[in-house]
This record gives sequence, structure tokens and C-alpha cells, in this order.
Amino acid sequence: MSTPTKVAVVYYSSTGTIAEVAREIAQYAEKAGAEVRLLKAAELAPQAAIDSNPAWAANAAATADVPHATPADIEWADAVVFGSPTRFGNIASQLKQFIDTLGGLWAQGKLADKVYSGFTSSATAHGGQESTLLALYNSFHHFGGIVVAPGYTDPAKFADGNPYGTSHVDAQGNNPVDDTTRAAARVQAERIVKIASALKAGLAAA
Repeated sequence: MSTPTKVAVVYYSSTGTIAEVAREIAQYAEKAGAEVRLLKAAELAPQAAIDSNPAWAANAAATADVPHATPADIEWADAVVFGSPTRFGNIASQLKQFIDTLGGLWAQGKLADKVYSGFTSSATAHGGQESTLLALYNSFHHFGGIVVAPGYTDPAKFADGNPYGTSHVDAQGNNPVDDTTRAAARVQAERIVKIASALKAGLAAA
């Protein structure tokens, strides 16, 4: 019997939107048959900055039990889904810091031949969502990874409108994660598990 496809969902979230999307993707990947690790990037901001924003402090408390991602988690995974809010059209420094710790695995070729994908959020419509995902995907090309975007492979993707990955406009916390975003997360998670499982089976048979 084949082993389940292993998926690591690694995210950074300040006020909680990305944390919620990460949970959606993790849950849908599990429903698709994957073994999933939900993990977060370590916080770099000072506690005073976190405490100054009630939503940031609340999310930090609510996700205190989520393990911090390590390079070993990436080595373990067949597929890795990274999530980050948009920061000036790029990923947050906290997630970038974690990615920068993967140099040892990269040098050994241990990041290659895995499936990678991403998700994001922004305060405003458009707001750098696509550029953030494309910037994230640059790293995957350096890894020798297989980038699996959701594309327009399901009618639900025409509602959320982002072929690069799941994205959400939170309007500074005024727009909670909705059914459109949840549907996009489902499409992305199912596609990641499908392609990663096929790739894993093909590599095993090679």
C-alpha cells in the first residue's frame, strides 16, 4: 500500500487572515487524502509592536500552539504550500527569513522535485496579490521545484479570479474569509495533492 502524500502548509500571519486560509488549505488537503503539517514562520517583530495592534495580539495568542516550521519539515514533505500577506507586492519578511534557512537543503538537492504553491492576502483589491505569489514562486524555480498553481481549472476560480493561488482581500480586517476564498482554497489543495501524488508515484516507479 502506498503511503499518503505529505503536505506542509507553512505560513506567516499577523492579524489572522492568512492563518485562517492556511487552516482551510490544510483541512482540504487532509480530506483529499494527504498527511498534513500546519506550520508557521517565526515572528520577527518586537512584542511591543504586536501588543500595539489588538488583532495582531489576538492572532498571536490564538495560534500559539501552531508549531514553528523547520527545514526538516520541508525535507519531509512531498508538497509545500507557503502563505504570506502582501508586503509591498512581496512576501512578509518573516516567511522570507524562514525560506532563507533552507540553503543547506537546497545545496544537497533536497528541495528539488517537490510540488510548491502559494497563497496570499492584501488589504485592498489587487493590492499586490499576484506579484506576491510570483515573487514567492521565483524561489521555487531556484529549488528545482514543480510549481503547481490552481489556474482556472475549476469554475470556482472564476469567482476568486486569481490563477496564481488563493488570495483574499481583507479590507483591514473588515472582510472575513468568505465562501469564495474557501472554495479557492479547496481547489488549490485538491490540485496540489493530486499532482504531488501523481509525481510521487511516477518518481517511485522510475
